[in-house]
Amino acid sequence: MSMQIVEKSGEGLSRVYGVTVPASELATRLEARIAEVAPQMNVKGFRPGKVPTAHVRRLYGKALMGEVIEATLNEGAQKVLEDNKLRPAGQPDLKPSSDMDKVLAGGEDLAFELAVEVMPEFEPIDPASIELTKPVYKVSDAEVGEALADLAKQARTYEPRKGKSLKAKDGDQLLIDFVGTIDGVAFDGGTATDAELTLGSGQFIPGFEEQLVGAKPEDVVTVKVDFPADYQAANLAGKAAEFVTTVKEVRAPVDAEPDDELAKRLGLTDLAALKDLLKSNLEGRYSNSSRFKLKRALLDILDTKHDFALPPRMVDAEFAGIWQQVQADKTQGGLPPEDEGKTEDQLKDEYKKIAERRVRLGLVLAEIGRKNDVAVTEQELADAMMREARQYGAQAQQVFDMYRQRADLQAALRAPIYEDKVVDLIFGKAKIEEKEVSKEELMEEDDLPEGYGG
Repeated sequence: MSMQIVEKSGEGLSRVYGVTVPASELATRLEARIAEVAPQMNVKGFRPGKVPTAHVRRLYGKALMGEVIEATLNEGAQKVLEDNKLRPAGQPDLKPSSDMDKVLAGGEDLAFELAVEVMPEFEPIDPASIELTKPVYKVSDAEVGEALADLAKQARTYEPRKGKSLKAKDGDQLLIDFVGTIDGVAFDGGTATDAELTLGSGQFIPGFEEQLVGAKPEDVVTVKVDFPADYQAANLAGKAAEFVTTVKEVRAPVDAEPDDELAKRLGLTDLAALKDLLKSNLEGRYSNSSRFKLKRALLDILDTKHDFALPPRMVDAEFAGIWQQVQADKTQGGLPPEDEGKTEDQLKDEYKKIAERRVRLGLVLAEIGRKNDVAVTEQELADAMMREARQYGAQAQQVFDMYRQRADLQAALRAPIYEDKVVDLIFGKAKIEEKEVSKEELMEEDDLPEGYGG
């Protein structure tokens, strides 16, 4: 390919190249493109596939030249990167310096500047030299017992209240019929038969349940309430309503016994199996917390052990995303207490450092991953797309198809998978000492180090 490439500047991680493609080269490419598409064209007055190239040039020459120029720009950018063995830190910026109308007309060479930021050259820390302390918490039998008691409470049943007093108490379940009216007229959705209502659950609109405390079977209670002003049904919002409510049963809660029967109700063989499951679930929860703190300690080490120039545009892009969130939080009054009262310049300075830390850590993890041939498999990506899609219920298939078609969405899913794989690789090589801690220590939400948060 007849293309001239000249390096114009190279300061720090920034490179600027001047690229020129002669008009004659573009003309040759245009002729080749016309010859390629002419046999496929159907033009009135000509047999299919028999349109003369001269006629194609007259009709579509400008549009096809546009295609040629775009392809040439992309090819030129790729050639600059390959010839100079550059690892770009972002998408190269192409800026034509020719009169593009003249280039399209075939009367001027295509000249453009390519500006690119390159990845910094640095030697990442050897994972085997890293020393970490992993906090761990061992689940006690007493904690499993507490979890079992909570589960028994959640699995409670309700039985008709017996004894001297049949009056409904907070926490009781009522079986009721009701007819709701506004200004004496029944409204859609305001009538029910054999509805189960647990007093104090907040199932019904505010004020409804409280008026049924003390009711007995066969009582008829006229419940008077106002629909909230922000009620989802606009025709009812803010309206005063009356519900003539017939109490058919008052049922008292009965906690389930933590026994084999409870286990079988939950699909397990016996109580021992249920305890094993509860213990496993607790261990999984604490294991996640343990890994989180271990990862946080690792990132601190990776941050302090590396010092190299960062691609400015990469830092700017990271900062822009952070600052947008800061501004949104500020507007909504949700700034962290420690940020309130700081000037905008102070905040920008602090969050710029956070952006720099994130970029630095991202580059370090990427380099360690590259040196160790870490990659995200197509199956891992497909699984992540499926997990994401499932969150959208009936629209799952449409969401999955959208992910398959959009490289940017796939990249957003691939990044955290890649990061976790690199982190796991480092954990596998590093010297990790376990330290037993209390549950309170492990679960404590202590302050994140500067720049750690997502």
